[in-house]
Amino acid sequence: MIVALEDAKHKLIALREDLTELGLALRIAETKDSLIDLEAQTQSPDFWSSAEKSAKTLQIIKQAQEKVEGYEKLCVRLEDAIALAEMAIEENDDSFVEEVESELAAITAEEEHRRIEVLLSEEYDRNNAIVSFHPGAGGTEAQDWAQMLYRMITRWAEKSGFTVKLTDWLDGDGAGIKSATVMVTGTNAYGYLKSENGVHRLVRVSPFDANGRRQTSFASIEVMPEFENVDAVVIRDEDIEVTAHRSSGAGGQHINKTDSAIRIVHKPTGIVVGCQTERSQLQNKETAMRMLKSKLMEIKLQERLETIEDIQGNKTNIEWGAQIRSYVFMPYTLVKDTRTGFETGNIQAVMDGEIDGFINAYLKMSSKKQ
Repeated sequence: MIVALEDAKHKLIALREDLTELGLALRIAETKDSLIDLEAQTQSPDFWSSAEKSAKTLQIIKQAQEKVEGYEKLCVRLEDAIALAEMAIEENDDSFVEEVESELAAITAEEEHRRIEVLLSEEYDRNNAIVSFHPGAGGTEAQDWAQMLYRMITRWAEKSGFTVKLTDWLDGDGAGIKSATVMVTGTNAYGYLKSENGVHRLVRVSPFDANGRRQTSFASIEVMPEFENVDAVVIRDEDIEVTAHRSSGAGGQHINKTDSAIRIVHKPTGIVVGCQTERSQLQNKETAMRMLKSKLMEIKLQERLETIEDIQGNKTNIEWGAQIRSYVFMPYTLVKDTRTGFETGNIQAVMDGEIDGFINAYLKMSSKKQ
């Protein structure tokens, strides 16, 4: 067992160089210098004269502090693990083998996680994410698949420390969902979840087919960042159709069973958004309008348009084309991403939210294209 301790010790020592490289990639030294300047700004007499500017500066400070503190804690944890391994070897005490190996695994995983964060460098990666789920053609089977994807994404988000808030839910015909939208809140929520944007294909023996035939179903996951400056987007009253309806779905006690739910149709583009989880019809409308403005801003940026008014409705419709990922339950089990080639046979783990491998492979691939 002492051999196991020696092996773990050598691997831990090798991680020192990896953490040094990680510190350079994360620009820890530069971040510390910028923190000094930013914190000095907060002492300025006119710092609070602009609430918007001061709030943004404080947010930048908080994010920088979290990055530095997280990295430094990881370095301390590594040195503590090395010291523990050396002590156990010196005392010939193999009772520490499990603890040392556990620390090695945890530190390695954390180093990989923080290295992936380096890839989240695009403008809106740090933003919250608005995630919507839509079934393709196929009735109940596709609607059930959309709900399975909803469960997969929300499980991943909760396991990863993000906050998930259901904003809209429309029950399917007998099973599943016709649509659902959640807000995933936390640093880098959009950066991670943008990998899931697209059409997902399912192959399985349908539980809704009395003859037990194998079926292929499609559902889409739409991921967009929550923009901070949506108030700059002006939407004319005559361009939207607002309807109130009774809330329904999986929210249980979290959804008000009243006619306070709001659905908004943006007539020039055909975009539909909804919210049903706030306490009042007015709050639901405000949330839905923010979602609509975020959607319009995202399309404007993607299509490199000059103004919001340049968006054409036929460009925003869902089209069931080439899927980004296939999930095969039968005759074998396999989940394969068609963009990166990453795959796993543990389909149940994937459906339980274990999708980090797919996310990391996508981010690595995207960084090579830049």
